[in-house]
Amino acid sequence: MEELDLKKLETRVDDLIKAVDRLQHENKTLRDSQTHLTKERNQLIEKTELAKTRVESMITRLKALENE
Repeated sequence: MEELDLKKLETRVDDLIKAVDRLQHENKTLRDSQTHLTKERNQLIEKTELAKTRVESMITRLKALENE
Protein backbone atom coordinates (compact mmCIF):
# COMPACT_ATOMS: atom_id res chain seq x y z
CA MET A 1 0.00 0.00 0.00
CA GLU A 2 2.80 2.41 0.88
CA GLU A 3 4.59 1.78 -2.42
CA LEU A 4 1.38 2.58 -4.31
CA ASP A 5 1.07 5.91 -2.47
CA LEU A 6 4.69 6.68 -3.26
CA LYS A 7 4.09 5.98 -6.97
CA LYS A 8 1.04 8.28 -6.95
CA LEU A 9 3.07 11.00 -5.28
CA GLU A 10 5.89 10.56 -7.78
CA THR A 11 3.43 10.79 -10.67
CA ARG A 12 1.87 13.91 -9.17
CA VAL A 13 5.28 15.55 -8.69
CA ASP A 14 6.19 14.75 -12.31
CA ASP A 15 2.90 16.27 -13.49
CA LEU A 16 3.58 19.41 -11.46
CA ILE A 17 7.09 19.74 -12.88
CA LYS A 18 5.69 19.47 -16.40
CA ALA A 19 3.04 22.09 -15.58
CA VAL A 20 5.68 24.47 -14.21
CA ASP A 21 7.84 24.01 -17.31
CA ARG A 22 4.85 24.64 -19.57
CA LEU A 23 3.83 27.75 -17.65
CA GLN A 24 7.38 29.12 -17.66
CA HIS A 25 7.53 28.68 -21.43
CA GLU A 26 4.11 30.28 -21.84
CA ASN A 27 5.12 33.22 -19.65
CA LYS A 28 8.28 33.79 -21.69
CA THR A 29 6.28 33.69 -24.90
CA LEU A 30 3.77 36.19 -23.51
CA ARG A 31 6.53 38.52 -22.27
CA ASP A 32 8.22 38.41 -25.68
CA SER A 33 4.92 39.13 -27.36
CA GLN A 34 4.21 42.03 -25.00
CA THR A 35 7.64 43.52 -25.70
CA HIS A 36 7.07 43.25 -29.45
CA LEU A 37 3.58 44.77 -29.24
CA THR A 38 4.83 47.63 -27.05
CA LYS A 39 7.57 48.45 -29.57
CA GLU A 40 5.06 48.29 -32.42
CA ARG A 41 2.65 50.55 -30.51
CA ASN A 42 5.40 53.11 -29.90
CA GLN A 43 6.32 53.09 -33.59
CA LEU A 44 2.68 53.64 -34.55
CA ILE A 45 2.39 56.53 -32.09
CA GLU A 46 5.49 58.12 -33.62
CA LYS A 47 4.09 57.71 -37.15
CA THR A 48 0.76 59.17 -36.05
CA GLU A 49 2.47 62.18 -34.48
CA LEU A 50 4.54 62.73 -37.61
CA ALA A 51 1.43 62.55 -39.81
CA LYS A 52 -0.38 64.95 -37.47
CA THR A 53 2.49 67.42 -37.66
CA ARG A 54 2.57 67.22 -41.46
CA VAL A 55 -1.19 67.73 -41.75
CA GLU A 56 -1.08 70.70 -39.37
CA SER A 57 1.75 72.18 -41.42
CA MET A 58 -0.25 71.75 -44.64
CA ILE A 59 -3.29 73.39 -43.06
CA THR A 60 -1.17 76.32 -41.93
CA ARG A 61 0.28 76.75 -45.42
CA LEU A 62 -3.16 76.51 -47.02
CA LYS A 63 -4.52 79.15 -44.65
CA ALA A 64 -1.55 81.39 -45.45
CA LEU A 65 -2.20 80.98 -49.17
CA GLU A 66 -5.88 81.67 -48.65
CA ASN A 67 -5.10 84.92 -46.85
CA GLU A 68 -2.84 86.21 -49.61
